[in-house]
Amino acid sequence: MISSPYLLYLGSATDDLSVKTAIGVAAWRPELCIGEFQSEGCTVTLNLPRMDFEQAAAAGVQTVVLGVTNAGGVMNPQLIEHILEAIRAGLNVASGLHQRLRTHPTIAKEAALKGVELHDLRHPPEDLGVGTGVPRRGLRMLTVGSDCSVGKMYATLAIEREMHSRNIKANFRATGQTGILIAQSGIAVDAVVADFISGAAERLSPARDDDGWDLIEGQGSLFHPSFAGVSLGLLHGSQPDAIVLCHAPERPHMRGIASRALPSLQDCLNANLEAGRLTNPDIVAAGVAVNTSRLDPEQRQRCFDSIEDLLNLPCEDPVATGVKKITDNLIKCVDKSKAA
Repeated sequence: MISSPYLLYLGSATDDLSVKTAIGVAAWRPELCIGEFQSEGCTVTLNLPRMDFEQAAAAGVQTVVLGVTNAGGVMNPQLIEHILEAIRAGLNVASGLHQRLRTHPTIAKEAALKGVELHDLRHPPEDLGVGTGVPRRGLRMLTVGSDCSVGKMYATLAIEREMHSRNIKANFRATGQTGILIAQSGIAVDAVVADFISGAAERLSPARDDDGWDLIEGQGSLFHPSFAGVSLGLLHGSQPDAIVLCHAPERPHMRGIASRALPSLQDCLNANLEAGRLTNPDIVAAGVAVNTSRLDPEQRQRCFDSIEDLLNLPCEDPVATGVKKITDNLIKCVDKSKAA
């Protein structure tokens, strides 16, 4: 577990995209976030109190979250110095960068001296096993995508929030760096060796007997040539009772591959259901979550209506409209499947 509360580190960021990790954590777990750290030149804010590391420690912060990304995922000299300042203030540090905190000799030495924890979010546990496909108890939902970066994390978190509002036990199971900070635990499956992805998914969502749900954050897309492997491993290891398909309707092509068109939603849904039947023959589709941020309200409703007519599934935007209909159908169709 990553100890909270958090101080969100923004560094000298000048655009929202470079601090999307911090933005996601602040949006979905505001109760964990006490303040933000900005260095000279920073023009981005999360509207949290600005603090240095000593002030954060005095305010009760437990972990500094490096909410920044950069080309190559490496630590520049300024960031290294700030990490050392945070450690000397007695704060844990969590990083989603590719370069490990624990392999930097000075950072590791200072952390040992101060007795603080270093969390390298992109580096999975070393004792993962391969998937077994053995059926396990519990209820599980996995978000899947027509492409990468279409809102799978947001959809999963929105369903968790909706279930909690109904007093239904539900746990968001994180598979990416931002999700891990939100859940305070998880496995970054894009860093898992291919043979162990399904095993990682099994570890993330173990058997449960409390009638609660594991809501598993999806990654990639079965139709993306670069990332289909991680999507398939998650689908097999999660053994989901239901999937929710996520889609960005205005996207012109697969992300990063201009020559490849997006799949049809029917083909995408069918492929995920067929692949999922390997480990859960009773898998069903519960709904479609769309990112309509580029559509006006009238266009959004036409998009919903078109997809609902095509797939006969509820369609909603987790951010703009919520996921009440998707959650209703998720519970209903899984209850019906279990009864059968």
